[in-house]
Amino acid sequence: MNLLLHDLVLLPLAGALVIGLTAPALGIYLVQRRLSLIGDGIGHVALTGVGVGLLLDHHPVVTAVVVAVLGAVAVELVRERGRTSGDLALALLFYGGIAGGVVLVGLSEDSSNANLMQYLFGSLTTTSGPELTVIAILGAAVLLTTLGLRPALFAVCNDEEYARVSGLPVRTLNLVLAVTTAVTVTIAMRTVGLLLVSALMVVPVAAAQQVTRGFRTTMATAMTIGVVAAATGVLASVQLDTAPGATIVIVAIAIFVALTAAGGAWRTLRRMPAQRRAEHAEPPDVVLGAGAR
Repeated sequence: MNLLLHDLVLLPLAGALVIGLTAPALGIYLVQRRLSLIGDGIGHVALTGVGVGLLLDHHPVVTAVVVAVLGAVAVELVRERGRTSGDLALALLFYGGIAGGVVLVGLSEDSSNANLMQYLFGSLTTTSGPELTVIAILGAAVLLTTLGLRPALFAVCNDEEYARVSGLPVRTLNLVLAVTTAVTVTIAMRTVGLLLVSALMVVPVAAAQQVTRGFRTTMATAMTIGVVAAATGVLASVQLDTAPGATIVIVAIAIFVALTAAGGAWRTLRRMPAQRRAEHAEPPDVVLGAGAR
């Protein structure tokens, strides 16, 4: 029974907690740059990497990281040169990535639908010990990058021109952010899947913004929400026999709705005393016109 509990709960829970902590730490920069959907685009490119791994009989996670990083760097360079708009570059990433992935998976020997679905929608229950080790190492690297370079990354995401004038290496920081995004998407594909990875990067940040002010506080709150959503989603999926990745995303959205309602109610309550004071205040003295006696 303990061994069953370890295999079915503890390993998936550990992997989900790593992603729940890592994805919002990166997602806050993407939200700041209005690139909330870039995770979907890179996820489609990572699917091509999965197809390459299956075709060459190598570990799909490793090839997915390599291909996703190359795709993210290519999009960043295209965006920087300005020859192609950001949304068009993302569209090319979407369509080319998923088309290449489907073709390569179909050409591989292990082309079963079940194998493809576990990368598209996540498969926490089949996460092995070595895979969890890779996820933990890459997740730690992402956290060190997003937390250690927080002032510089925030400056670039908030105002790129000002950051360039200030002497920051803007191109290098943009490439670091692109590579970090690719790594986060790749390690999250076993947790929530490539089609839902953006949700775990964006929804906790959006939820935190409802009740916090300031970048540092929002980042810490978003990471906390990500961890809570990941843990609750995994445990709920075990009880309800549902897909862990989708359950995690639903929990995160529920937290967003709850915090939005709570934030709106709190702001309404704060305005009420001011309105009451205004209603009970003495009327100002009336200034009579020149013709008044």
